[in-house]
Amino acid sequence: MTRTDPHDVPTAAQLVSAVRGFLETDVLPAVEGRVRHHTRVAVNVLAMVEREMKLGPAQAEEHAARLAALGVADDAELAAAVREGRIADDAPLLEALEQAVRAKLEVANPAYLTD
Repeated sequence: MTRTDPHDVPTAAQLVSAVRGFLETDVLPAVEGRVRHHTRVAVNVLAMVEREMKLGPAQAEEHAARLAALGVADDAELAAAVREGRIADDAPLLEALEQAVRAKLEVANPAYLTD
């Protein structure tokens, strides 16, 4: 939070973390069946939101830089360039796509990332 931020603590990230923690420690052990399943889903969703809030701004900048290096402005233009064969060198394209998928997995489920 910056000094010009109009919002006080807790921050949005802190609120999301608190709700996730409550669901994990208080609700999940106390429920069964369908409600337990939906609670696990809610916990996972909140964890994704936390990771996106933390990683998203830097990931967006890095993605924009990769797209610019390929000579396109956004994902739609990248897809069109690939379809039309306008990107001649496969190596930078494959690297950009790999990094884009890696960023998505860092938010969605970092456990899927194995070296």
